[in-house]
Amino acid sequence: MSITFTSVLEAIGKGFAKGLAWAISYAIPVEKLVGTLFPAAAPVATGLADATSLIQNAVLLVEQKYAAAGVQSGSGEQKLAEVMTLVSPVVMQLLSAAGVTASAAYVQNLINAVVVILNVQTMPAAKA
Repeated sequence: MSITFTSVLEAIGKGFAKGLAWAISYAIPVEKLVGTLFPAAAPVATGLADATSLIQNAVLLVEQKYAAAGVQSGSGEQKLAEVMTLVSPVVMQLLSAAGVTASAAYVQNLINAVVVILNVQTMPAAKA
């Protein structure tokens, strides 16, 4: 059996996908997150839920990427820039459709808020 660069990348990708799926399973339910970020939105508008879910998933993806590279304490500015690149235009469009005026600075504030909320979330004990 020959090990190729492609097979190594495929194995890494499968492990990365499995880790991301695990992280997302412990993410905050989007309805609660939307309620925290947009308290005036009742009931939760689809655009707000989609934008918030997109931000949370992108934050988890970038954090996992840094953890996989062994640099999870990497620069918050670098991580924020990556998340902004991944989601900013779509989030602004979703928020606009939901009636929320969103600039790039506003989206950055939302991303920072999601990071803070995830950082204070209590994770379940690891299974033995």
